[in-house]
Amino acid sequence: MDRSSTRITGFRLGIYVFKDAEIIDYAAPAGVLSVARRLDPEIDVFLVGETLRPTQTQAGITVLPNYGFGDTPALDAFLIPGGFGARQEMHNRNLHDYVRSLPDRCLLASVGAGSWVYARMGLLDGLPATNRKEPDRLESSHMGKTPIDRLGEMAPTCRVSRARVVDAGRILTAGGIAAGMEMGFHLLRRAGYDDAFVMDVARIMEYHRAYEFYRHDIELSQ
Repeated sequence: MDRSSTRITGFRLGIYVFKDAEIIDYAAPAGVLSVARRLDPEIDVFLVGETLRPTQTQAGITVLPNYGFGDTPALDAFLIPGGFGARQEMHNRNLHDYVRSLPDRCLLASVGAGSWVYARMGLLDGLPATNRKEPDRLESSHMGKTPIDRLGEMAPTCRVSRARVVDAGRILTAGGIAAGMEMGFHLLRRAGYDDAFVMDVARIMEYHRAYEFYRHDIELSQ
């Protein structure tokens, strides 16, 4: 699964937070890297907002970004979560400009509907990507649409995958909500950490059985 032959020293993941972001979408990958810091304190994970104002995510959980777009923090990976707010973020020109300003070496990741942002920007054209596959009540009704199907409509030339995580090179997408755990583990692999390290993180989290079950549900583009 490794695409990185050398360890990225001091790997830094910035997670974008916005109004009505899905909690587990951003908390799961943040939690994985937070536990990984117990084994390698040079790993860093932090929240990036459009500004430094407190941000109310879903369920009324309010978080305080560590950086705003204007701070231009050094990043090895940038992750956009999903949630109801992703519908507005698809049209957020400041977010689009920020993503485009990131250096080519910076991985672009998403969980759930976060991939809609990359689709709207045209970044998924010709690439495989995924999104949440299980609909809620509204999405399964005649009034809604499953997020992964909506992704296919937004990016007609994207090859929509049902894998839990899709690694298309620079762009990494994960299915909905709890799949953020696997995105966190895969980001560690992309940072150059070996399977023993990642498995140890999963063990500390008491997630090792689930990790063994999901670890191969990853599509790597050629």
